[in-house]
Amino acid sequence: MIEQRKINGDLRKERTTCTFDVEELTNYLDGGAEVTRKRRKFVNFFLNDSSFKNDVPGEYLSHQELYEETIRKVCILFDKIKKWSILNNDTDDIYLYIWQYGIDTAIMKQNIPLDVHVTMFLPTLIGQGTPEQQSEWVPRALSNEILGTYAQTELGHGTFIRGLETTSTYDSATEEFILNSPTLTSYKWWPGGLGHSCNYAVVLAQLYTQGIHRGLHSFIVQIRDSETWIPLPGIKIGEIGSKFGMNSANNGYLAFDNVRIPRKQMLMKNSLVHKNGAYEKSSHEKLMYGAMVFVRVLIVRSLVTHNLFKSVTIAVRYSAIRRQSKLKSGNSESQILDYQTQQYKLFPVIATALVYKFAAQWLWEKYSTVTSELAAGDLKHLPELHAMACCLKAVGTADAAIGVTTCRLACGGHGFMNSSNLPNIYTQTTAAETYEGENTVLLLQTARFLMKTYRTVKTGSFSTSTTLSYMENYNDLKKRRWTSTLECMASAFYQVAGSKIEDCNLTIKRLVNSGVTQEDAWNQTSIKLTHASEAHCRAFVIDVYLKILQTSTFSTEIMKVLTDLGELICACWIINRLGDFLQFSNLKPCDVQSIQYLLEDCLKRIRPNAVGLVDSFDIHDNILDSTLGCYDGNVYERIFEEANKSPLNKEPVNRSFELYLKPFLKSNI
Repeated sequence: MIEQRKINGDLRKERTTCTFDVEELTNYLDGGAEVTRKRRKFVNFFLNDSSFKNDVPGEYLSHQELYEETIRKVCILFDKIKKWSILNNDTDDIYLYIWQYGIDTAIMKQNIPLDVHVTMFLPTLIGQGTPEQQSEWVPRALSNEILGTYAQTELGHGTFIRGLETTSTYDSATEEFILNSPTLTSYKWWPGGLGHSCNYAVVLAQLYTQGIHRGLHSFIVQIRDSETWIPLPGIKIGEIGSKFGMNSANNGYLAFDNVRIPRKQMLMKNSLVHKNGAYEKSSHEKLMYGAMVFVRVLIVRSLVTHNLFKSVTIAVRYSAIRRQSKLKSGNSESQILDYQTQQYKLFPVIATALVYKFAAQWLWEKYSTVTSELAAGDLKHLPELHAMACCLKAVGTADAAIGVTTCRLACGGHGFMNSSNLPNIYTQTTAAETYEGENTVLLLQTARFLMKTYRTVKTGSFSTSTTLSYMENYNDLKKRRWTSTLECMASAFYQVAGSKIEDCNLTIKRLVNSGVTQEDAWNQTSIKLTHASEAHCRAFVIDVYLKILQTSTFSTEIMKVLTDLGELICACWIINRLGDFLQFSNLKPCDVQSIQYLLEDCLKRIRPNAVGLVDSFDIHDNILDSTLGCYDGNVYERIFEEANKSPLNKEPVNRSFELYLKPFLKSNI
């Protein structure tokens, strides 16, 4: 448990009003009491190391200083990972825990350059390498003998990876591939750690053998000398420069000029180039995109839920401490958490965090199942996994960015300070709206799956799947009477999703019948298609949450507060998209007022448990890294201490006075 210390009086009082056992909910969210114990031990092992501390916050460092300090910490972090493995005889998913628990951003506030080494370079070697290639490369990557990145995106192409321009041409005379970057737009652009931190990369390039274009394939390429770190001949490499955030991630660019690599350095688990250049195509070529699916799953599981947990913890605790204005004349200033408008900002964010937490757990389990099936050659569930990973990543990151922004605004001016950590959390969150697939494109990818599935339903050849079974009966659900219960509202989300998918299909069919090409019909329906994918995602998220409540064994008190949160998020999402529900579900205009009443009642019911709920997320102060969100609530003391870390406060008079201000003032006399 968190150490005992002086606790702000308002926070202490808030914790006495909580109606449920905070530790019970923490254990459930972790996956059991033993997992909670291990997580706390794991987090403390890393974050209680004084070598990670900074006297000067990172935002005051220059771009170069920030990178160099980050690399210093990364080396310590990776060394501690090895020590943890030895001390605890534990090698399972350590890197995933680092990401999932937010240890990397607690140590290096703006992300670390070697995240991609763990999240994409290694998984690609494992997923696309032959057994021989795995035995050669994976141990070297796991032991950090080599440091890698994943070079896919180019200056001129991102999500549309078939348009990538980098080429790899096979020379059978030397049994080598020749890599080239034929244009400026073919430069690899954005890979994390590529700038100066890695000496190897998995490079996606258009393969040519025997004069024939074979499509995109993955290659292992050494880009820097392992002793001197000098770029190898034919390699042009550098950092892409300052960004909106995540400036310690060392995103880079990379170009090739007739760079030769051995034939064995094409990852050949799914496709093979023989010595003579003959090409053997895999029947499952989409398996090469497994690393992208994995990262999208990881984004939903870790970044979306964790950043929502962090931001709403900060905002709720601060709102319990901050007092402003008076609700009643003659009383003292009120806690801003008592204002309904503040509750309306924050309580839906708590609910959003939890519904995505449960949906992310489903996605992770689905990913694990499908991965096992793929190993056995069974691909039937891969399209569904891909579709759900796309839309959950797209809708989840968009909702998370809105949620973090709402939390920042709920903290007023203090939320704008870097010391609140909310600006940093926001940049991490909004960055995910475009990396690993731009969100609009991902929604359209989900829409293709939905359209295909809808048509199979209409032909009677539909095989029921986890996420699409509602397509067979969503119209029947519209005949039910509206009751504003959680079950009824969850049903309405599926009614809306099914109807929107049906409407898209009819629109495309009408356009095609009028002489419009299939491609143009798709483009002219694309706004509706993205909305249908979003509706499908929200229906799925709500359904997963409802099933958790129906199948899990909670105490009566936790069941009540989770039900309150479920009703709240349903009411909020319905009111925010009221037109859709009036048009496509069994909701009638006369029922709308009942949803508004429900929303307002949920806010009242959740209010006593607000601090208890964010406490149940059990986020270490060093991970929150916020003057506003600390467990003890000593906000103003921490704000003042942090302000005095500014280099401008190290001396009473800055030299700019003598250089500029004083002459300026004298000139005006």
